[in-house]
Amino acid sequence: MNPPSASHRGGVWERQIRSFHAILCALLQSSGQQLDDELLRTFMYEAEAIVNSRPLTTDKLTTLSSQEPLTPDHLLTMKSNVLLPPPGDFKRADLYSRKRWRRVQHLANDFWNRWKKDFLQSLQEHQKWNHVHPNIQTNDIALLKDDNLPRNEWQLARVVEAEPDSDGLVQKVKITVADRSLDQSGQRVKPPCVLERPIQKLVLLVACESS
Repeated sequence: MNPPSASHRGGVWERQIRSFHAILCALLQSSGQQLDDELLRTFMYEAEAIVNSRPLTTDKLTTLSSQEPLTPDHLLTMKSNVLLPPPGDFKRADLYSRKRWRRVQHLANDFWNRWKKDFLQSLQEHQKWNHVHPNIQTNDIALLKDDNLPRNEWQLARVVEAEPDSDGLVQKVKITVADRSLDQSGQRVKPPCVLERPIQKLVLLVACESS
């Protein structure tokens, strides 16, 4: 617990609060007039679910039988399958729809797109290229940037092949991505698939220990 008047000691969660507050204020300032008390409350619940869906752990993800990563929602609800995908495709016009639930879903999607970008950027170091950083290597765990994923879904990947180019730098890797389908015991139903992606589409979370 932080002592009084020492919020700076909680930099990790204070950064999350600032990001959440900034995006929420921007959305409500531009579109808040379309929401009544009930819709605003529902939108806040959706935004809360988005923030609490982020993965917290990367333990044992190098094994094929690994379970789904732990999220804050798992701890808050004590359930393994917490969230359902968005019920449809929502456009800007839905903000003025007579079906009020579509207004909330459009704003929730907008919040997801903005917050996800800010969250992913917070996981990466942003500095001038004055220092050489280690290449991504086999068995590293990373978040995969995928604009086609529905709301509240995060794709964790394990690097299975990372060959450097002629300049000694790794520019593309092969990764394994697990399917989200689980059986009742929490085990994977389908085998993972192998994809090839540029390193710009990956956010390194855990670097494996070199032997």
